[in-house]
Amino acid sequence: MADIPITNIQPDRAAVASQWQLIWWAFRRHRLAMVALVVTVLMYIVAVIPGFFAINDPYLQNARATFHPPQKLHLIDTENGFSFGPHYYPMKLTRDPETLAAIYKEDTTKRVDVQFFGRGYEYSVFGLFRTNIHLIASPDKTTPLLLFGADRLGRDVFSRTVQGSQISLSIGLVGVFFSLILGIVLGGISGYYGGRIDFFLQRVIDFVLSLPTIPIWLAMAAALPQDWPATLQYMMITIILSLTGWAQLARVVRGRFLSLRTEEFVAAARLDGVRERRIIFRHMLPSFASHIIASITLAVPAMILAETSLSFLGLGLQPPTISWGVLLREAQNIRSIATAPWLFMPGCAVVVAVMALNLLGDGLRDAADPYNK
Repeated sequence: MADIPITNIQPDRAAVASQWQLIWWAFRRHRLAMVALVVTVLMYIVAVIPGFFAINDPYLQNARATFHPPQKLHLIDTENGFSFGPHYYPMKLTRDPETLAAIYKEDTTKRVDVQFFGRGYEYSVFGLFRTNIHLIASPDKTTPLLLFGADRLGRDVFSRTVQGSQISLSIGLVGVFFSLILGIVLGGISGYYGGRIDFFLQRVIDFVLSLPTIPIWLAMAAALPQDWPATLQYMMITIILSLTGWAQLARVVRGRFLSLRTEEFVAAARLDGVRERRIIFRHMLPSFASHIIASITLAVPAMILAETSLSFLGLGLQPPTISWGVLLREAQNIRSIATAPWLFMPGCAVVVAVMALNLLGDGLRDAADPYNK
């Protein structure tokens, strides 16, 4: 990554600025990271209230829309006079006389206006109340708007992709949270106390790091009962990913503790009679909190890819739970690749999420580096 200069910050401001202010000033000059931050924030806003951004009920099946292709949103209507406004044309199904293949063509004689903040299907918000307000709503329920087309059961791929973001993005945060707790506690104990404790914990970390990740994921996920409810499956998959992802962070934390425990401020705290727990959590951890945040940001996309891989292989979350990995299972057959390529749209969402989080992590890591001038 390119170096992020902070020398153009006014000297008087830099002299009195906190560590977090210096990191933020350096991070703002990383353009790709700022774009990634905006994209990441938008994705998690969608994940928090996916029902508001979905157009149609993601679970609703429509036999008449099987493998329906994506539809276009139009802003100018020249077919029925000349007017402005977001709208779409319903598609008419015809058959090729020779191959009998389905052919969809826009019926420009029927214009359907799109409503912003309109009413659609009812959904729950944080489990507290229910509403039917959507960002984009189609008043025509017989020919709904399908931005990403439909799957083999006629379900809206766009709405299912939006709904799947809630599971796929949250499982990365929850999994990294568990990994963070294990990594900081075990890595901190190993680096702070050293000796036999350090030797034992390092051998445990070496053993965990030596395990082939994908086979371990597959074996542990395959051992889960298939009849468990979706919430329990979600928690168990998260724990499985956490148990295999904490070792690398623990090694980083251990190295930082080894270098900090001989610093003067740590020795001064010991001579002052400060308890060890306060030394660790009040003095040592905040000194490299920025590096931990950068490591977490880089670990989240790995968790997302892991969940997607397990669900894609049929060993992770199971239908009717919706995640990006579960949706990509629809694109495993030849017919999908040949006739319905829009079923790969959840894969595009995975790519965007992973790229944004990786760029964000790179920017945070560069901004938090004290030697980066």
